[in-house]
Amino acid sequence: MGLESMKGMLAKAGKEQYGVGAFNTVDYASTKAAVTAAEELAAPIIIQTSVKTVQLWGHATVVTWMKDIAANSPVPVALHLDHCKDPDFIRQCIDAGWTSVMIDASAKPFEENLAITRQVFEMADAAGVGLEAELGEIGGVEDDKSVADEDAYLADPDKAEMFCKDLPLAVFAPAIGTAHGVYKGEPKIAFDRLEEIAKRTGLPIALHGGTGLSDDVFKRCIALGCAKVNISTQLKYTFIDSFVNYHQDHQAYEPVKVLTAQMEAIRKTVVDYIRLFGSEGKGK
Repeated sequence: MGLESMKGMLAKAGKEQYGVGAFNTVDYASTKAAVTAAEELAAPIIIQTSVKTVQLWGHATVVTWMKDIAANSPVPVALHLDHCKDPDFIRQCIDAGWTSVMIDASAKPFEENLAITRQVFEMADAAGVGLEAELGEIGGVEDDKSVADEDAYLADPDKAEMFCKDLPLAVFAPAIGTAHGVYKGEPKIAFDRLEEIAKRTGLPIALHGGTGLSDDVFKRCIALGCAKVNISTQLKYTFIDSFVNYHQDHQAYEPVKVLTAQMEAIRKTVVDYIRLFGSEGKGK
């Protein structure tokens, strides 16, 4: 199939009320494992890369492995840039071959956030690339972005409607009470606010801070409009723990065996999430 924008797959998911998993991978092996899981379940998938990951490997390298993996894949695969604050870096990713990008200017005042988002939208739309934008401050830690609990705030429905008016984003990411990283307590999700924002914007909603949410919370958020569901922290834990545990259990110094075990653990994790989000069979 090759790489495609997430805009179409999320529009479909929003209408049919299922979630498309957006998984943060860090190398060829973890990406291959995630896409393999999607292929097994005939599900669409979004592969997300952090700015750090792109800086580590380089734009051309990431796109090369993504094109290789997606070229003969029977399911829709999008390559998405997660949480980027720099329009110039976003342009580099678009030029290199990313099919979806996120501008995160949520720390800026409303008008400045909107102005930056519009600027990036024009750039992305001209290239046929889907855009995600954020309003409100999602707490927790995500790569270089850290927002203390006391500084996090929910997106205002009035401002959300104003923000998205005449701005056909692929997906909108309002802060609704979730947090990046590991939850320290029971997350307090503003379901009523999520429902209102989804209705008033008419856009698919992105659920950030997915790791650690209960199955019921996931299902309720998806039913209320969350078509894109981000999973990052859990894959980081799986990536490290599976590698370390296999080595400790087998005292193996054969890299291929350890990597194979790591890929299998990631594949199983992604399979479980895809089934939970209801996207199995939706990538046919």
